[in-house]
This record gives sequence, structure tokens and C-alpha cells, in this order.
Amino acid sequence: MRKLVFAFMANFLLPYLLIAQNTKAKTITSASPVGHSIEIVLKPYQNTKVYIGTNYGKNRVLADSALLNEKSEGVFKSKTKLTPGIYFLVSPKYSILFDFLVDESQHFKIIADTLSINAFQIIGSKENDIFKAYSKSINDLGIQLTSLENKYKTATNAKDSASFKELYLTKDKELKAARTTVINTYPKSMTSFLLNVMQRPEAPAIPSVNGKLDSLYPYYYVKNHFWDNVVFNDNRLIRTPFFEDKLDEYFKNYVAREPDSIIDELQYILTVAKTGKEIYPFLLFKFTNKYIAPEFMGQEKVFIHLFQNFFAKGDTVLLNEASKKSITERAYSMMANQLGLAAPSLIINTPENKKVSLYDQKAPYTLLAFWDPICSHCKIEIPRLDSFYKASWENLQVKIFSVNTNAKELAAWKTFIQENHLENWTHAYQTEEDLNKEIKAGLPTTIRQKYDVFKTPTFYLLDADKKIIAKNLSLEQFNDFLQNANNKSAPKK
Repeated sequence: MRKLVFAFMANFLLPYLLIAQNTKAKTITSASPVGHSIEIVLKPYQNTKVYIGTNYGKNRVLADSALLNEKSEGVFKSKTKLTPGIYFLVSPKYSILFDFLVDESQHFKIIADTLSINAFQIIGSKENDIFKAYSKSINDLGIQLTSLENKYKTATNAKDSASFKELYLTKDKELKAARTTVINTYPKSMTSFLLNVMQRPEAPAIPSVNGKLDSLYPYYYVKNHFWDNVVFNDNRLIRTPFFEDKLDEYFKNYVAREPDSIIDELQYILTVAKTGKEIYPFLLFKFTNKYIAPEFMGQEKVFIHLFQNFFAKGDTVLLNEASKKSITERAYSMMANQLGLAAPSLIINTPENKKVSLYDQKAPYTLLAFWDPICSHCKIEIPRLDSFYKASWENLQVKIFSVNTNAKELAAWKTFIQENHLENWTHAYQTEEDLNKEIKAGLPTTIRQKYDVFKTPTFYLLDADKKIIAKNLSLEQFNDFLQNANNKSAPKK
């Protein structure tokens, strides 16, 4: 039996979201209208609660509970319908016993015994008859495929290896044929829907066009057919364990990393999904969480697009006030410091409390470093930054403009600078007095907001005109960027 692990999205929006099915059992009178009524007999459990669960993307959630009587009988019942999809029966100790389907017709009976759990029955559900028959045939083929794969890996000679490979390919064709048979025989069934979601198109052979091989054709063929027979407003998609994985695979392998390419894909998917009551918020928040702290430089533009075209146009109704404030502030912070824009002005104080301006730093490149002298990660990264600087960046005429983000730790800041010999840098901080003046004057942003400093250290690389040319990279990546930029600008011999 699989142990049910309740995994949840680890991101700042989670506390403000409640999209999953209600997990509490409900008491319904016989006169109440019934949305779902699933009878259950689960031996040998008596006088205890059992549950049905489902997926919410990659995560698992409980959908309903039922109290078993002394005869091991109970009923999952509510006037609210369950969202159709794959569900699973869960024991009192939260172990997953087996999967079953819930379609629009949500009145059937489950009979099972934990002593012979694979012999469970579902009565009154044609969808589950199809699903169970398919699962049995596919499980048998799966066992054979696994066995042949192991034999292929452990084969001791080329003849056996070739034989096992041929047998494997034959069984794999049988597996695909079994899927095709179900899809063709029961095209409107839930099982066919699930198989269509799971399928990946097979790459065709590379064709020859005018005597030249078109090596990109297989890639574009797979990309263009990746979502055949899948419509993004279908709420059933998130009640499967494999849709989100397929979505991640698509964006990883078939969508370019450039923000505009990602935006085109998201705009289409979210526009189609908008009529899906559950799938739309799921996708919107998934993409928001992914691109609010993107993996690759410049992809913050995707989050800003989501904010401007969805949240700012009314979709903040999906958020409570705290979340709405958080996401709005973050969007406006990001807007001010995009790649290619001029860096926001900084006129702040040196350790000796003399005013210094970022724009007075004349150099081909300026590395802008925001850090906190008591931040443990900063204590590691700032000396590493100095090592890169002394090793090669100083020779490349890079200047370091270092900003202390913690005005309450001036003594610790000055001590750290001295002990780590951070010479030839410009060190500065904003006094609390100047910060309060900005706030009182109604200026829209603080330094943290201007530069989206939600973690420390945060680094920006500016060109001679103080335009942002790189941000949020590792020090190694900044070094590669500078070395490549220097090589390109060096005169050719």
C-alpha cells in the first residue's frame, strides 16, 4: 500500500489559496439533494473513518470522509459534486489502497477487503469497468516490459541483448495498441481522456527537403502535437498525477527560455483555461509562482506580463487582501529594474556619512551589490565577490558599488569591511532619516523596492550608461558574463 503524503506548494501564495476540495465529511439528510453518493464496504475496518483522496496537480489532497459502522459500511455523500478525475481510497492510517475514477455520474458502490485488496469491486460505474479492465491488461504488459528491460540490461552477449530489445519493442507496441484500442472503442470515456493526456507524440524520421535533411522537423512535430486532444479548460486535468509533469516537460523541452516565447505560450494556455473553474486558478498560480522567482535571468518579464494581463485586470479576486498586496508590490518592484532599463537613482551615504551617487561612478561596468552584514549567506558571498574582483574584474575596470541594506547594523558593517579588506569599493547605505523623508514625501518606492531586494545578497551588473545588463546571477555566472563581454569588445588581431 502506498503511504499518503500530503505535499503542498512551497511558495508565498499558499497561505492565501484554498482551491482544493473540502476535506471535511458532511452530514446529509435523506431529503437533501445529493451531488455525490459513493457507498463503501471496507473490511475489516469498523467504527472508524476512511477517506477518498485525489490529486491537485503533483500534490495529494483529501476530498471526503466516511464513517464506517460495525458492518464496515459507510457512504461518501454530499450535495456537492466531486470534480471528475482519478481518486483513491485511503485507509484510517492514511495509506492509499487503490485508485478509481469519478465521472459525472457519482452514484456507485465500492466493495473491498484489505486482505485481498486487488480484488476490490466497483458496482454501478461503467467508467470504472473500462478503467479496471484496461489497468489489468496494462499492468500485465508493464510487468513483462520491466522484466525484458532488466534482461536487456544484464545480457552478457550481443545476441541476447538484441533478442531482448526486439521482444521489448514488440511488447511496447502491444502496450500502445492497447491504449489505442481503448481510445477508439470508448472515445468519450474518462479512461480515453486520461490516455490522451498521458500520450506524447512520437518523433518522426528526419525528412529530406530539396536534398537537405530537415533536422528540426521532428522537434517541431512533437511540439505542435504535444497537446493533441487536450483542452486546457478541462478541470479533470488537475485531478490526475501526470498532467503537471507533462506541462513541466513541455516548458522545459519545447519552449525557448526567452521571455517572449514563454509569454506567448502562457497567454494561449491561460486564455483557453479561463472558463475552467479549478484549472484556471491552478495554472495562473503555478505560472505566477514559477516566474516570480525565475530560474533564468530576464524571465521576470513573464511575471510582469501575468500581473498586467491577468491580476491587474480583475483576477485579484482569487486572492485575499494580504496576498493581493504582496503580489502587487512585487510586480511594481520588478517593473523598475528590468534588463535594458536604466538603474534607479541611488544617492546615499558613505560610512563617513558623505553623500555618494551611483551615477557618479564612471566605469565600463558597475557591479551593484545589496547585502546585510549580519546575513549568513552574505558573509560567504561578499568575500567571494571580492576574490573575483581582485582576480580579474578590477583589471576589466569593473567598479563595485556596495549597499548595506541594514542601517541598524552600522558597526557590524564597518567591521566586516575592515576585516575582509574590501578596498577600492564604494560602500554606502541609506540612513533611517533619509528613508523616513522619502516615506513622508510620498515617494513610491524604497531602495529595496526600487531594486526588488527581497533577499540578500542581490547583485546587478550595469554598463557604462548605468543600464541593467545582468541581474540575479551567481558570481560564477557574472564572471562568465564579464569575460565574454570583454572578449567580444577586445580588438581583433
